[in-house]
Amino acid sequence: MIRYIFTRIGYMMITLFIIILLSFFLMKALPGSPFNDERLPETQKELLYKKYGLDKPVPVQFGIYLSNLIQGDLGVSFVFDNRPVTKIIQERIGASAILGFQAVFVGTIIGLLLGIVAALKHNTIIDYGATVLAVLGISIPSFVFAGFLQYWVGVKLGWLPIAFWNGFEYSILPTIALAVGVVATIARFTRIEMLEVLNQEYILTAQSKGLSNAYIITKHGIRNALIPIITIIGPLTVNTITGSLVIEKIFSIPGLGEQFVNSIITNDYQLIMGTTIFYAVLFVSVILIIDILYGFIDPRIRVAGGE
Repeated sequence: MIRYIFTRIGYMMITLFIIILLSFFLMKALPGSPFNDERLPETQKELLYKKYGLDKPVPVQFGIYLSNLIQGDLGVSFVFDNRPVTKIIQERIGASAILGFQAVFVGTIIGLLLGIVAALKHNTIIDYGATVLAVLGISIPSFVFAGFLQYWVGVKLGWLPIAFWNGFEYSILPTIALAVGVVATIARFTRIEMLEVLNQEYILTAQSKGLSNAYIITKHGIRNALIPIITIIGPLTVNTITGSLVIEKIFSIPGLGEQFVNSIITNDYQLIMGTTIFYAVLFVSVILIIDILYGFIDPRIRVAGGE
């Protein structure tokens, strides 16, 4: 198992290096620079380029950036008064992470229950209803639900605040808006996997032995159906955390997604790279955890993957 984990960590480091390499050179290929202000004299621009090392060849800049990165230095923002990129990320990630994790937690619980019930009631009105709800949840964008919740729950009923970020109650409506898509995705996968598992021979064998349906479903059905579902929960979590830009805008939440888009608009290279690396580390870490969980759940996977 240890060899399996170290092999996966090695793949993770190679993946991160490729992401950093491609991101850096693609970013440099974009038109413009952080100092596009036409009011700045050319001499001052040259001084700024020299100060931040932007006058050097791109491969040299990459080498310097990589060297600093190894020492844990993500650089300073060109736009936000030379503030450290790590500081900006620390200030912004809290709201995005809280929203993302709450949405995935709520969405996963409800989605699993909905998918399991739909599979157990296959080809009944409950199954059809759950399928329709899942399709609606995937088809309708989260900002539509956000507007609906703000109007009816926030304005009409006055139960919850409709904007800003001043406590748990401010996170409830945006969490629900984000969780709808998670519920739909998890419910669809759970239903499909449960139907496949319930038709396996070992389930029929267990039924022929006279075991109760509750025991068969919880012991064999749900456990085996969860393996492929775990695969999508990890990336789904990262996507929910990093993809909540529209929701953050609608509810006026100071998250990291909004900051990332602003850094692209202003060509703030250091902030673009810092945010990209942060997202990449988050994503590959989740994939690594999933791979390790796979190894524990199904020994055949770790044998094929390194042992």
